[in-house]
Amino acid sequence: MDKLKVHQKCLAMAESNVSAIKLALQEAQDAANNETKSTAGDKHETGRAMAQLETEKLSTQLNEALKLIQTIHQINPNQKTKPIAFGSLVKTNFGNFYLSVSLGRVELDGTECFCISPVSPIGKIMLTKKEKDSFSLNGKKYVIEEIF
Repeated sequence: MDKLKVHQKCLAMAESNVSAIKLALQEAQDAANNETKSTAGDKHETGRAMAQLETEKLSTQLNEALKLIQTIHQINPNQKTKPIAFGSLVKTNFGNFYLSVSLGRVELDGTECFCISPVSPIGKIMLTKKEKDSFSLNGKKYVIEEIF
């Protein structure tokens, strides 16, 4: 598995997420601006309040998504990290893990990799481990086969 490709895929996923949130945010703001006064009276205010809540929720999501991109940019994908540290790509007997940000499963060239945060349960256990070390999680015994 190519660490640079995994890194680029994570960055692309995070940037795609930011774009989708920005689009939804623009749509929510347009909906709030297009809300017209109705004869029902409260309908206008309720619609604007709901649009405002949606805008606030999306703004929070956007900030979190931008933080993910910032975190990904802190990783040098060309640097080998031994023992396991933030930015390591780890091959185990139960799959590949990229200690970066929590983005979930990524598939590249027919191989899957899980992008996980170093503060996730498995990420915390992996930190500072070396090749051939093992650990158990949820009844599974993981063996670290290779670190990139």
